[in-house]
Order: sequence, then C-alpha cells, then structure tokens
Amino acid sequence: MPGVSTHQQTAASPFIRACRNEPVPYTPVWFMRQAGRSLPEYLKAREGIPMLESCMRPELVAEITLQPVRRHKVDAAIYYSDIMVPLKAIGLDLDIKPGVGPVVGEPFRSRQDLARLRDLDPSDVGYVTEAVGLLTAELGETPLIGFTGAPFTLASYLVEGGPSRNHERTKALMYGDPQLWHDLLDRLADITAAFLKVQVEAGASAVQVFDSWVGAVSPADYRRHVMPASAKVFRAVEGYGVPRIHFGVGSGELLGLMGEAGADVVGVDWRVPLDEAARRVGPGKALQGNLDPAVLFAPTAAVEEKTREVLDAAAAAGTGHVFNLGHGVMPHTDPDALSRLVEFVHRTTQTA
Repeated sequence: MPGVSTHQQTAASPFIRACRNEPVPYTPVWFMRQAGRSLPEYLKAREGIPMLESCMRPELVAEITLQPVRRHKVDAAIYYSDIMVPLKAIGLDLDIKPGVGPVVGEPFRSRQDLARLRDLDPSDVGYVTEAVGLLTAELGETPLIGFTGAPFTLASYLVEGGPSRNHERTKALMYGDPQLWHDLLDRLADITAAFLKVQVEAGASAVQVFDSWVGAVSPADYRRHVMPASAKVFRAVEGYGVPRIHFGVGSGELLGLMGEAGADVVGVDWRVPLDEAARRVGPGKALQGNLDPAVLFAPTAAVEEKTREVLDAAAAAGTGHVFNLGHGVMPHTDPDALSRLVEFVHRTTQTA
C-alpha cells in the first residue's frame, strides 16, 4: 500500500499522537478552512479559477494545502478540496457558485435519481492521487488529513438543490420515503468511502468527515436515518489504521452518537465546552476543537483568554486534544491572528 510508509513517518507527530490519546509535547493545532478564503496567497493562487476546477489541479491543490503550514506552522495539513468533488467526479451536474455555495442542476426527487450515483473509481480522481503524492513528499513528518463530506450533508445538497436553512425537502424525503432516503445515503456512503480510500492509499495520515448540516436533525433521527451511512464510511477505512475524525456544526446533542458512528476523534463546535463534550462522547475518544472563529476578531489578549478557556476545558476532559476552531476560518480573519494563536497554544501547552 503506497501510503503505509507515509503513515509510519507521521506516526510520532503530535497531531497523530493526540488523535490516539497518547502523550504529546504540546497541543497540536490545525484549522478548518485554514488556507481558504483568508490568506492573500490563497486568493492570488485561486484568482480566476472556479472552485471545483481548482480542486482538480494537483499542483494548485498542493500549493494551497501547504500555504497555512508554511505561514502558521500548524501541525497538520488538510487536503484542499470541496465536499462536492466526488459527486462532480462521477458526472453529476453541479457547480459551486460564489456567494451561494454548491448548486445541483437536477435535484434528487425520486428513486430513478439513484441511477445517477454510480461508483467512484480511483481513475475518476487521478488528480487526487497525484496531489497527495506531491503533498506527502513535501510535508515529510507533518500529517496530511484526508477530506470528505458526510453522506447526510451530501444528500441534503442533492435533495435541496443547494444550501438550505430549514432542510424542508430533505426531511420530507427522510420521513416520507425512509427506504429511498436510506438507499440514497447508502450509495453516498460508498462514494464517500471510495474517495477517502484514494486519499489514504496515496498517503493521507488521517481523515476527517465533515457533516456540515447534521445539526439539523434530532438524536433519534440521527440514529435511525443518518448514523448507518456514516458508520459505513468509518468502517470502510478502519483497516488502514489512520485516525478518523468526525465533525458537525450545531451537533452538541449528537456528540455521543457521532463518536458511536466510528470516529476516533470527535470534532466539537464552539457551543459545548470540551469537558462537557467529553462527558457526552464517553471514554476512549479524543476531541478536536473548539474556539469560536469569531473570537479571532477580538484583541489579542481576549483571544488568548478565550483560548485558555478551551485549553483548560480540554485538560479537565482528560482526553487527547487537537486544538481547532469550532468551525472554519472566517474570510476576513487576520492571518497574523491565526499565526499568533498557533504559537500561543504551542507555548502554553509545552510539556518538554
């Protein structure tokens, strides 16, 4: 397996050790959307290139992925991609419109639409294999995190046709035709798992499954209508032995279930303190998070105060901890504030 040597090379990194609940010399840090939208060098690299196209150019993907590692000295790189990439790769008519987000040409409405979801073959995303190879050669002992959207969030985009505030069509299908809903998520789980396997086999040392919209469902609905597909994704990559991270927004009531779905690390948004999150998730899982991204617009002293609160809650949780924001970096965040934050976390948590 091509990625095995890379996995061994990164095994002693603080990020991988924290994911495995092992002792670390300091708390590792990375950020969701850590390159995208806020770095001037990212904006320059992306200039004039549509989002989905930028995800299909290996050298550009590698450059954008590496930018925050160079600038912020973060402890892990997140593979630059978009949750819609695997669906685009199998031929779905969709695009990412600036200021709107993913838009689907023909939203899913009936069982016949399932036929449009063919299997993802590694040859469909050869650019991913190439980009990961470029990245792992450059990153060395710094881990690369594989990237994918979760079946529920992908299904919501397909059913709604684009972003949605209330997920009316999604829930109408989920409740009105639960068998079709199950079959849709099951197909998306296969596609998602195949996309992650490509990244891990090419050298990614960990994976994160982003379930951006899952906070829209109740725990009972999550267990019945969402968890089976998410669990299938995590099972599919279990044999590689890489840490599996699960993150959702507004998912405080779901944290225990998200861990139960198969994650080794549960990402926590800023609404739940990490010590309370640890109680909800239960023993054996590491936590990731969870500074409110908006805090970075406050003066440095305030950022440090709020960061100490996160670190104190993580210490009280007594589990492995990867420091992150409670969601993605906001577009107008000062890059220097992010660099200062990384340095502050490293310095504050230094044990050796």
